Amino acid sequence: MASQKRIIEALMQRHGRTFASELGVDLRKNTPSPLFRLLCYSLLTSAPISADLAMRGARAMAAAGWTTPRKLQASDWASRARVLNEAGYARVDEKTATQLADMNAELLDTYAGDLRKLREAAAGSPKALRKRLKAFKGIGGTGADIFLREIQTAWDECYPYADKAALSAADKLGLKADAAKLADKVSHEDYPKLMAALVRCKLAKDTQGVLEAAKA
Repeated sequence: MASQKRIIEALMQRHGRTFASELGVDLRKNTPSPLFRLLCYSLLTSAPISADLAMRGARAMAAAGWTTPRKLQASDWASRARVLNEAGYARVDEKTATQLADMNAELLDTYAGDLRKLREAAAGSPKALRKRLKAFKGIGGTGADIFLREIQTAWDECYPYADKAALSAADKLGLKADAAKLADKVSHEDYPKLMAALVRCKLAKDTQGVLEAAKA
């Protein structure tokens, strides 16, 4: 069995990229548009579709210009459904088009379209953040976990955050399935990448590939 250090190195080399970076948003800016795009991605991943399709959907929304709550508010249902359908949401495009509008309306009404206000309302509690995220229509536990896993790049109160998907992957790789212990293995900056790498490894069913690379 390779050392935990070698396993993490191999894992990061193969999968060490956050989903936000794949989406093309810089969460470190902590400005409304990147946060909003992450929220939309979190909703899209809550639908019964693959992670690849969710990413395609989020990118299609950006290409359509819906990168802020006000811009999404100006869209109509038919346009949202069409964009999602063309991105691959053939079975859930209509439902998701409605959920996006409902989520956006709640974001505008409760937080003036600025997720930093949601952060303030949670008063430094990741548990309260998760509860408020799940209050948005269309965002379930999986979507909330994705948001918190990615946002710890910018919101220090969420660090170190690890969801069940990441911890399950860590366990299969022979790593400690514990957020604090995993955080000790990498820098603060690299920790969100490690969490994303664990989830990507799980999605790609690449556990054996990572272990073999670590032994090489």
